[in-house]
Amino acid sequence: MFIYEDYNLQNKNSFGLNVSAKYFCTVSSKDELVNLVEQVKDEKVLLLGGGSNILFTKNFEGCVIQFNRKGITTLDEDKDSVLLEVFAGELWDDFVSYCVEKNYYGIENMSLIPGTVGAAPIQNIGAYGQELKDTFFAANGIYLEGLSEKTFFKSGCNFDYRSSIFKHELKNKFLITSVVFRLKKSHQLNTHYGSIEQELKSMKKNNPTLADIRNIVVKIRQEKLPDPRRFGNCGSFFKNPEIEKVHFEKLNQLYPSLKGFPFSENTIKIPAGWLIEQCGWKGKRIGNVGVHEDQALVLVNYGDASGAEILQLADSIKEDVFKKFEIQLEEEVNII
Repeated sequence: MFIYEDYNLQNKNSFGLNVSAKYFCTVSSKDELVNLVEQVKDEKVLLLGGGSNILFTKNFEGCVIQFNRKGITTLDEDKDSVLLEVFAGELWDDFVSYCVEKNYYGIENMSLIPGTVGAAPIQNIGAYGQELKDTFFAANGIYLEGLSEKTFFKSGCNFDYRSSIFKHELKNKFLITSVVFRLKKSHQLNTHYGSIEQELKSMKKNNPTLADIRNIVVKIRQEKLPDPRRFGNCGSFFKNPEIEKVHFEKLNQLYPSLKGFPFSENTIKIPAGWLIEQCGWKGKRIGNVGVHEDQALVLVNYGDASGAEILQLADSIKEDVFKKFEIQLEEEVNII
């Protein structure tokens, strides 16, 4: 274990922002974490996964900690399902690939989501009709204060749309060291999402395999989302908002192309990308920042942008959406 001082984080965040941390350290065990916490006990702490869901608006005046242990272990198995423990440093998409190769069902629609397994429960990541909570069994970790260990089972995680106890009450207080998933050995594939259905029709696949679904999702994401190695971005910047049914019906009369998906008895979820596009932001560029030309949910660093510039762009978009639709967009990313 080595503690770096004045550490440049440009390669540790997918926006590619040129910011630094007062201290930076990777750990792979409780002993290393105990040692680190003792040395930086007076510093602010930021727990960092893959850096794909974070916007730095300034240098971080504290210690950034990254847990990097990898590995996948089978804890239990029967004819119907398998229980896997995955260490937090494992890349999420590598884990999805592993499960598809093993014919374990439940996370294939979340292929190519960036980041680490340890960060996945924080955001309750999801895509194309699947969410992490659907296969989540437990998360193991360590409290930074007191350094006691705890296992959080699903019922105690307060999972919601892109939200969890780890994102709010335990933010930067609890380090997830491994996540346990229960995956099925046979299952009906979720192919009802529009773009997946279209790809299956064009491929004339009536009985797609797990690998087929993964390949389709990878293809869709690669076509729709910019590669952060070319243009810095964090994928979807905003959550899809939930609005009251009455509000949706009123908007739908004015904008018949607006689509809505029932979220609860009285609320409708609508696509944030559509709202942003209707306000004229899709493909718009201002200096070093802009909105991606193919996906209005994605804000892009086209060069040497600062986090403050990206945040200013986001605020302008939110202001226009509220003026036009009386809907308050909420950021999906963690803003530092």
